Amino acid sequence: MSFRERLRAASERSGSLLCVGLDPDPTRLPTHLGPADDARTVLAFNRAIIEATADLVCAYKPNLGFYLAYGPAGVEALIETRRLIPPEIPVILDAKVGDLGNTSVAYARAYFDAWNFDAVTVHPYMGEDSLEPFLSRSDRAVFVLVKTSNPGSGDLQDLPVTDEGTTEPLYLRVAERARRWQGRYGTCGLVVGATYPRQLAEVRERCPDLPILVPGVGAQGGDLTTTVQAGLDSAGGGLLINAARGVIYAGTGPDFAQAARRAAIELRDAINLARQS
Repeated sequence: MSFRERLRAASERSGSLLCVGLDPDPTRLPTHLGPADDARTVLAFNRAIIEATADLVCAYKPNLGFYLAYGPAGVEALIETRRLIPPEIPVILDAKVGDLGNTSVAYARAYFDAWNFDAVTVHPYMGEDSLEPFLSRSDRAVFVLVKTSNPGSGDLQDLPVTDEGTTEPLYLRVAERARRWQGRYGTCGLVVGATYPRQLAEVRERCPDLPILVPGVGAQGGDLTTTVQAGLDSAGGGLLINAARGVIYAGTGPDFAQAARRAAIELRDAINLARQS
C-alpha cells in the first residue's frame, strides 16, 4: 500500500488523528528507568510509551535531533525504536532534510531503506530536484515544511512573493509547489503549525487533498479545536495532530506509561469532538 493508504487504515483502525512524537528529552525521562545520559534509558522509555499508546494513534514521529544528541548509541536507539513500533502504524522521521543530488539520494537510502521509516520531513528551500530522491519513492511520503509553528517562522515564510502575476506569502507558494509535486509523484504531505490556524486554513484551501502534519498543539500554545476545524479535509480527516510533551511526559513516576495513555486518550477524544463540531 501507499503511505496514504497505510495512514488512512491506521487512522480508521484507531479512530484517531493523533500522532505521538517520540522525543526523549534527558531532563524529563523518569529517573527509575536509568541514567538520563544512557541511550538504553531512552529505549526503555520509548518501549513503554509505544506499548501504552499503539492502539490510540495514527502515526508516530521521532525527531532525529533527540537521538543524535546521544551519539552512535542514540542512533541505535532510534533504529530499535522503529523496530518496536507495530508495522501497521506509519512512522515519520522528523529530520527536516534537504540537500543536492547524490547527497539527497544517500539520505533517502538511509532513512527509507536502512532505517525503514515510512515518511520524512523535508525543507523545500533547494527546490524540487533536491527532494526528488524522496518524492520519487512511491511507497513512502515526504512532508514538506510550509508554515512552521515557531514564532520566528514569519522571518522568511511570510515574505511576499510575486510569481505568475500573483503576490502572496512564500508559505502559500510552497504549498502550491507541493500540490504540483503531489500531482507528479503522489507522495507529498505538508507541515503547518497549529499556532497559525488562519494560515492552516489557507493552506488547506490551496491543497484540499494533501495530508497535513500539524505540530504545535499543547505546549506550544496551538488551540486544538481551531486547528482541527481549520485543517480538516472534505472527508473529515487529512490531519496528523502531533503531540509529544503533553503525552509522553504526562507522568514522571513508575506509572508514566499509564499517564501517557490517559493523556493520549484525552487528546484523541478531544480531536474527535472537534471533528464533529
